[in-house]
Amino acid sequence: MQKSIAIIYDFVYDENMEDKYKNTSKKQVAYEHLRQLILDGTFGSGQRIIIDQIAKELRLSPIPVREAIRQLESDGLIQYKPYSGAVVTSINESEYIETLSVLSLLEGYAAALSSLTMDDQDFDSLINLNKEMESALHNFELELFGKLNERFHAEINEKCGNSFLIEEIKQSRQRMNRVRKSMFTMVPQRAVQSIPEHESIIKLLQEKASFEEIEALVRKHKLNAISTFKQRADTNQDQAL
Repeated sequence: MQKSIAIIYDFVYDENMEDKYKNTSKKQVAYEHLRQLILDGTFGSGQRIIIDQIAKELRLSPIPVREAIRQLESDGLIQYKPYSGAVVTSINESEYIETLSVLSLLEGYAAALSSLTMDDQDFDSLINLNKEMESALHNFELELFGKLNERFHAEINEKCGNSFLIEEIKQSRQRMNRVRKSMFTMVPQRAVQSIPEHESIIKLLQEKASFEEIEALVRKHKLNAISTFKQRADTNQDQAL
Protein backbone atom coordinates (compact mmCIF):
# COMPACT_ATOMS: atom_id res chain seq x y z
CA MET A 1 0.00 0.00 0.00
CA GLN A 2 2.78 2.43 0.97
CA LYS A 3 4.59 1.64 -2.28
CA SER A 4 1.41 2.36 -4.29
CA ILE A 5 0.98 5.74 -2.60
CA ALA A 6 4.60 6.61 -3.39
CA ILE A 7 4.07 5.75 -7.07
CA ILE A 8 0.89 7.88 -7.26
CA TYR A 9 2.73 10.74 -5.53
CA ASP A 10 5.55 10.40 -8.03
CA PHE A 11 3.11 10.59 -10.95
CA VAL A 12 1.32 13.70 -9.63
CA TYR A 13 4.55 15.63 -9.20
CA ASP A 14 5.75 14.43 -12.57
CA GLU A 15 2.86 16.32 -14.13
CA ASN A 16 3.80 19.55 -12.33
CA MET A 17 7.56 19.38 -12.61
CA GLU A 18 9.38 22.61 -13.48
CA ASP A 19 11.10 23.07 -16.83
CA LYS A 20 14.56 22.64 -15.33
CA TYR A 21 13.74 18.99 -14.60
CA LYS A 22 12.74 18.10 -18.16
CA ASN A 23 16.22 17.13 -19.34
CA THR A 24 17.46 15.81 -16.01
CA SER A 25 16.47 12.67 -14.14
CA LYS A 26 14.60 13.22 -10.89
CA LYS A 27 17.27 11.29 -9.03
CA GLN A 28 19.96 13.59 -10.44
CA VAL A 29 17.99 16.70 -9.44
CA ALA A 30 17.73 15.41 -5.87
CA TYR A 31 21.38 14.33 -5.87
CA GLU A 32 22.71 17.71 -7.05
CA HIS A 33 20.46 19.57 -4.61
CA LEU A 34 21.50 17.53 -1.57
CA ARG A 35 25.16 17.48 -2.57
CA GLN A 36 25.24 21.27 -2.85
CA LEU A 37 23.58 21.70 0.55
CA ILE A 38 26.20 19.44 2.11
CA LEU A 39 29.21 20.98 0.37
CA ASP A 40 28.20 24.58 1.07
CA GLY A 41 27.67 23.79 4.75
CA THR A 42 23.88 24.30 4.82
CA PHE A 43 23.62 20.71 6.03
CA GLY A 44 26.28 20.34 8.72
CA SER A 45 28.05 17.25 9.99
CA GLY A 46 25.68 14.81 11.68
CA GLN A 47 22.54 16.54 10.42
CA ARG A 48 19.66 14.20 9.69
CA ILE A 49 18.29 14.16 6.13
CA ILE A 50 14.48 14.15 6.22
CA ILE A 51 13.43 12.51 2.98
CA ASP A 52 9.83 13.74 2.92
CA GLN A 53 10.93 17.32 3.51
CA ILE A 54 13.46 17.23 0.66
CA ALA A 55 10.89 15.62 -1.63
CA LYS A 56 8.39 18.38 -0.84
CA GLU A 57 10.96 21.14 -1.44
CA LEU A 58 11.86 19.69 -4.85
CA ARG A 59 8.28 18.73 -5.74
CA LEU A 60 9.35 15.11 -6.15
CA SER A 61 8.25 11.84 -4.64
CA PRO A 62 10.46 10.27 -1.94
CA ILE A 63 11.65 7.59 -4.38
CA PRO A 64 14.28 9.63 -6.32
CA VAL A 65 15.36 11.29 -3.06
CA ARG A 66 16.11 7.89 -1.55
CA GLU A 67 18.04 6.94 -4.70
CA ALA A 68 20.03 10.18 -4.47
CA ILE A 69 20.83 9.47 -0.83
CA ARG A 70 22.17 6.03 -1.75
CA GLN A 71 24.46 7.67 -4.31
CA LEU A 72 25.62 10.26 -1.76
CA GLU A 73 26.29 7.43 0.66
CA SER A 74 28.61 5.82 -1.90
CA ASP A 75 30.29 9.23 -2.30
CA GLY A 76 30.98 9.25 1.43
CA LEU A 77 28.89 12.36 2.09
CA ILE A 78 26.01 10.60 3.84
CA GLN A 79 25.87 7.62 6.17
CA TYR A 80 23.06 5.63 7.76
CA LYS A 81 22.88 5.48 11.55
CA PRO A 82 20.62 3.30 13.71
CA TYR A 83 17.49 5.14 14.88
CA SER A 84 18.49 8.26 12.92
CA GLY A 85 18.46 7.19 9.29
CA ALA A 86 20.46 9.18 6.73
CA VAL A 87 22.78 11.78 8.26
CA VAL A 88 25.56 13.97 6.86
CA THR A 89 28.92 12.29 7.40
CA SER A 90 31.01 13.93 10.11
CA ILE A 91 34.15 15.73 9.00
CA ASN A 92 37.26 13.83 10.02
CA GLU A 93 40.32 16.08 9.91
CA SER A 94 42.78 13.19 10.22
CA GLU A 95 41.09 11.51 7.26
CA TYR A 96 41.38 14.79 5.35
CA ILE A 97 45.13 14.90 6.00
CA GLU A 98 45.56 11.25 5.02
CA THR A 99 43.59 11.79 1.81
CA LEU A 100 45.62 14.88 0.96
CA SER A 101 48.81 12.87 1.49
CA VAL A 102 47.64 10.32 -1.07
CA LEU A 103 46.51 13.12 -3.38
CA SER A 104 50.00 14.62 -3.28
CA LEU A 105 51.33 11.40 -4.81
CA LEU A 106 48.55 11.09 -7.38
CA GLU A 107 48.67 14.73 -8.52
CA GLY A 108 52.46 14.78 -8.56
CA TYR A 109 52.48 11.84 -10.95
CA ALA A 110 49.62 13.27 -13.02
CA ALA A 111 51.39 16.63 -13.43
CA ALA A 112 54.57 14.92 -14.55
CA LEU A 113 52.62 12.95 -17.17
CA SER A 114 50.74 16.08 -18.26
CA SER A 115 53.99 17.93 -18.89
CA LEU A 116 54.52 15.68 -21.91
CA THR A 117 51.40 16.95 -23.68
CA MET A 118 50.73 20.49 -22.40
CA ASP A 119 51.16 23.40 -24.82
CA ASP A 120 51.26 27.21 -24.76
CA GLN A 121 47.47 27.45 -24.68
CA ASP A 122 47.38 25.29 -21.56
CA PHE A 123 50.07 27.40 -19.89
CA ASP A 124 48.22 30.63 -20.70
CA SER A 125 45.08 29.21 -19.11
CA LEU A 126 46.99 28.28 -15.94
CA ILE A 127 48.61 31.72 -15.77
CA ASN A 128 45.21 33.42 -16.11
CA LEU A 129 43.68 31.18 -13.43
CA ASN A 130 46.51 32.02 -11.05
CA LYS A 131 45.96 35.74 -11.71
CA GLU A 132 42.24 35.30 -10.99
CA MET A 133 43.18 33.58 -7.75
CA GLU A 134 45.42 36.51 -6.81
CA SER A 135 42.57 38.93 -7.52
CA ALA A 136 40.15 36.84 -5.46
CA LEU A 137 42.66 36.82 -2.60
CA HIS A 138 43.04 40.61 -2.70
CA ASN A 139 39.24 40.94 -2.56
CA PHE A 140 39.05 38.44 0.33
CA GLU A 141 36.87 36.12 -1.79
CA LEU A 142 38.29 32.96 -0.28
CA GLU A 143 35.49 30.67 -1.42
CA LEU A 144 36.07 31.80 -5.03
CA PHE A 145 39.78 31.33 -4.46
CA GLY A 146 39.17 27.70 -3.48
CA LYS A 147 37.11 27.02 -6.60
CA LEU A 148 39.76 28.57 -8.85
CA ASN A 149 42.44 26.55 -7.08
CA GLU A 150 40.54 23.35 -7.82
CA ARG A 151 40.20 24.36 -11.49
CA PHE A 152 43.92 25.11 -11.67
CA HIS A 153 44.89 21.60 -10.61
CA ALA A 154 42.09 19.95 -12.59
CA GLU A 155 43.35 21.54 -15.82
CA ILE A 156 46.80 20.07 -15.21
CA ASN A 157 45.51 16.63 -14.21
CA GLU A 158 43.18 16.31 -17.19
CA LYS A 159 46.13 16.44 -19.59
CA CYS A 160 47.83 13.37 -18.11
CA GLY A 161 46.13 10.95 -20.51
CA ASN A 162 45.41 8.36 -17.81
CA SER A 163 41.65 8.08 -17.23
CA PHE A 164 42.04 5.77 -14.21
CA LEU A 165 44.41 8.23 -12.51
CA ILE A 166 42.06 11.14 -13.22
CA GLU A 167 39.14 9.22 -11.68
CA GLU A 168 41.16 8.36 -8.57
CA ILE A 169 42.06 12.03 -8.13
CA LYS A 170 38.42 13.07 -8.54
CA GLN A 171 37.30 10.56 -5.92
CA SER A 172 39.96 11.78 -3.49
CA ARG A 173 38.90 15.38 -4.03
CA GLN A 174 35.27 14.39 -3.49
CA ARG A 175 36.14 13.04 -0.06
CA MET A 176 37.93 16.27 0.80
CA ASN A 177 35.46 18.76 -0.63
CA ARG A 178 33.61 19.80 2.51
CA VAL A 179 36.81 20.62 4.39
CA ARG A 180 38.60 21.93 1.29
CA LYS A 181 35.81 24.45 0.68
CA SER A 182 36.55 26.18 3.96
CA MET A 183 40.28 25.48 4.19
CA PHE A 184 41.42 28.83 2.80
CA THR A 185 38.97 30.59 5.13
CA MET A 186 40.39 28.71 8.12
CA VAL A 187 44.01 29.07 6.96
CA PRO A 188 44.21 32.26 4.83
CA GLN A 189 48.02 32.25 4.87
CA ARG A 190 47.88 29.06 2.78
CA ALA A 191 46.11 31.01 0.03
CA VAL A 192 48.93 33.56 0.02
CA GLN A 193 51.54 30.80 -0.24
CA SER A 194 49.73 29.05 -3.09
CA ILE A 195 50.16 31.85 -5.66
CA PRO A 196 53.99 31.74 -5.95
CA GLU A 197 53.95 27.95 -5.64
CA HIS A 198 51.63 27.78 -8.65
CA GLU A 199 53.98 30.09 -10.55
CA SER A 200 56.84 27.67 -9.87
CA ILE A 201 54.75 24.73 -11.09
CA ILE A 202 53.84 26.57 -14.30
CA LYS A 203 57.50 27.47 -14.87
CA LEU A 204 58.63 23.85 -14.60
CA LEU A 205 55.85 22.69 -16.92
CA GLN A 206 56.77 25.35 -19.50
CA GLU A 207 60.44 24.42 -19.33
CA LYS A 208 59.61 20.74 -19.82
CA ALA A 209 61.61 19.97 -16.70
CA SER A 210 62.39 16.41 -15.76
CA PHE A 211 59.64 14.04 -14.71
CA GLU A 212 61.16 13.79 -11.24
CA GLU A 213 61.41 17.58 -10.72
CA ILE A 214 57.78 18.22 -11.65
CA GLU A 215 56.49 15.31 -9.60
CA ALA A 216 58.49 16.40 -6.54
CA LEU A 217 57.39 20.06 -6.75
CA VAL A 218 53.68 19.29 -7.07
CA ARG A 219 53.92 16.76 -4.25
CA LYS A 220 55.65 19.35 -2.04
CA HIS A 221 52.93 21.89 -2.94
CA LYS A 222 50.30 19.52 -1.54
CA LEU A 223 52.36 18.59 1.51
CA ASN A 224 52.80 22.29 2.29
CA ALA A 225 49.01 22.49 2.59
CA ILE A 226 49.11 19.68 5.14
CA SER A 227 51.83 21.45 7.15
CA THR A 228 49.84 24.68 7.26
CA PHE A 229 46.67 22.81 8.20
CA LYS A 230 48.46 21.01 11.05
CA GLN A 231 49.98 24.28 12.32
CA ARG A 232 46.52 25.80 12.46
CA ALA A 233 45.24 22.81 14.45
CA ASP A 234 48.21 22.99 16.85
CA THR A 235 47.69 26.75 17.34
CA ASN A 236 43.99 26.27 18.10
CA GLN A 237 44.85 23.55 20.63
CA ASP A 238 47.45 25.77 22.34
CA GLN A 239 44.95 28.63 22.57
CA ALA A 240 42.44 26.30 24.20
CA LEU A 241 44.88 25.38 26.99
